[in-house]
Amino acid sequence: MTSKPEPPAPPPKSRRRLVIFSILFVAILAVAVAYFFRLDFPDRTTEDAYVHGNEVLLVPRVTSTVVAINADDTDLVQKGQPLVVLDDSDAKIALLQAEGALGDTMRKVCQFYVNVLGLKANVEARQIELAKAEDDYHRRTTSQAGTVSVEDINHARQAMDGARDLLEVAKQSLGAAQALIANTDLEHHPMVLQAEANVLDADLGLQRTTVNAPQTGYVVQRNVEVGQRVTPGAAMLAIIPLNQIWVDANFKEEELRFVRIGQPVRLKSDFYGDSVEYTGHVAGLAPSTGAAFSLLPPDEGSGNWIKILQRVPVRIALDDQELEKYPLRIGLSMRVTVDTKNHGGAVLTQVPSTNAVYATDIYSNEWAQANELVQSLVATNLQALANLANASSAMAAQESHGVEVTHE
Repeated sequence: MTSKPEPPAPPPKSRRRLVIFSILFVAILAVAVAYFFRLDFPDRTTEDAYVHGNEVLLVPRVTSTVVAINADDTDLVQKGQPLVVLDDSDAKIALLQAEGALGDTMRKVCQFYVNVLGLKANVEARQIELAKAEDDYHRRTTSQAGTVSVEDINHARQAMDGARDLLEVAKQSLGAAQALIANTDLEHHPMVLQAEANVLDADLGLQRTTVNAPQTGYVVQRNVEVGQRVTPGAAMLAIIPLNQIWVDANFKEEELRFVRIGQPVRLKSDFYGDSVEYTGHVAGLAPSTGAAFSLLPPDEGSGNWIKILQRVPVRIALDDQELEKYPLRIGLSMRVTVDTKNHGGAVLTQVPSTNAVYATDIYSNEWAQANELVQSLVATNLQALANLANASSAMAAQESHGVEVTHE
């Protein structure tokens, strides 16, 4: 009895293929398991993250012509540095006109106070005349019969009535003059304050013909040229302060279950490679998805509905010392890893912001300088008016003593 022949052994090449397919199957299975159970891991990683920062726009505040540009793209500028110079001829003329109008207004208002003094003296004189006319009338009416004619009595009564009318007119004139200066002095008169405001406006306009850098940073997007007529509202260039940088990491909604504010973050950038790792923390989670405010937001109410996995921006604050050592650029992509091991923090910010997030103080000096100019002009005009009043008083005193004033 003959035995069946044994099947031939598979060739070595087929055995290798079987081993390779087995390894691939196990690897795919491991990746699938890791994907479906990755939420159990404390780290959340995404490469959908980009560097953002403040972009400070340099905008003219007066209408004029550009005569000089002191910085170009990629240049470093310091806070307060003059960057764009505008023609200041019109501004200088406006300031001179405002200064002259202030002096003229102060002199006119000074006349209001002088008129009040004169009208008060006129009222007193009319009161004396009325008292004299009343005495004359009473004296004639109380005299013995036949000593004063009826015509004289009528004339006395007419003189008394005329004096009374003139007194009333003088009082009305005095009231009108006092209304122009009621409860104010020369420096705080409304007309003087308006003239001061015009000087302030003109001086601020002159100062604003030189456009200074609001922040220290690097110039980008210069689109202004010499000779160009610029108007308020049109940006001439932008400044990027590289010390005001953050990262917005867009995580999938299913990855944010344990992400909290304050959790530590590790970041890497292709700009420096894996040798440089940044540290930071979660500064906040956006209250909306990235698609909610897009140009064409999705219409979930349509009939052809397809579930699309959404992403939520998470703001990452970086370490300032690391940014100074390895400065980033706006728009760079980042690889972000959030350690969610400690998820006891808040999901959204709980304390409202009460202070300015970013601010500049270079414009406050303009007001101080303009106000100093106004005070100087007011003091000069007050001194001139005081000298004139003293000279008038001295001349009146000389004339009252009978001193003859001669002019050679």
